[in-house]
Amino acid sequence: MKITFLGTGTSQGVPVIGCECSVCTSPDSKDKRLRVSVLLEIDDKVIVIDSGPDFRYQMLRAGVKRLDAILFTHEHKDHIAGLDDVRAFNYFQQQAMEVYAHKRVQESLIREFYYAFASVKYPGVPLINLNEIRNAPFKVEGIEVIPVEVMHYKLPVFGFRIGDFSYITDAKTISQEEKEKLKGSKVLVVNALQKEKHISHFTLDEAIAFATEIKADKTYFTHMSHRLGRHEEISHELPDCIQLAYDGLILDL
Repeated sequence: MKITFLGTGTSQGVPVIGCECSVCTSPDSKDKRLRVSVLLEIDDKVIVIDSGPDFRYQMLRAGVKRLDAILFTHEHKDHIAGLDDVRAFNYFQQQAMEVYAHKRVQESLIREFYYAFASVKYPGVPLINLNEIRNAPFKVEGIEVIPVEVMHYKLPVFGFRIGDFSYITDAKTISQEEKEKLKGSKVLVVNALQKEKHISHFTLDEAIAFATEIKADKTYFTHMSHRLGRHEEISHELPDCIQLAYDGLILDL
């Protein structure tokens, strides 16, 4: 499995134009964080988890030529807003995009991209085939995916485990039963929004504690706001088995 971090940031804490904070002015490319998304290449299949507002640019930047499916964690705008841009893959692949999401998330997609689901479609609209998922294992192109339900304050959100790779964004609390699904992961990716207390996201300390409990061989933090701080500075505060992810990071698993 090849894992490419398309984006490791979030709309939370994004500064206004002209901001001169240390992250905005940093010359380090690892501090340039687009909205969170990850690309998985498994054998000849290509899967993306979440298509946020930066989706089109992320696909171009990563040189993605084919996309077989999109998995959605939840319906917030910073995770779904780029779905319209699957139309390029529709055109070149001559088929609808397979989208996997909870029924509640599907309803949001239908509201947001109503024109793609109209009974009479305008020529050129995105072609999307919705697949409903629940908190039970399912298959995407023959690949088993295990949903992991976490709570984003009061909103249920899905993380996903695929083989030895587990990916979670927008988590604040996770039941013991769901944590068990993550045990034995070689690579765990989890959100670490900022150092300060937050109502719906892990803080840096909470993310470290969670990673320590799960005991994956390697943990990478994602969904990081500008408030977390610069990559180089925060990296020195982390245990050896934990790293900050960054846009463009590639892992082979």
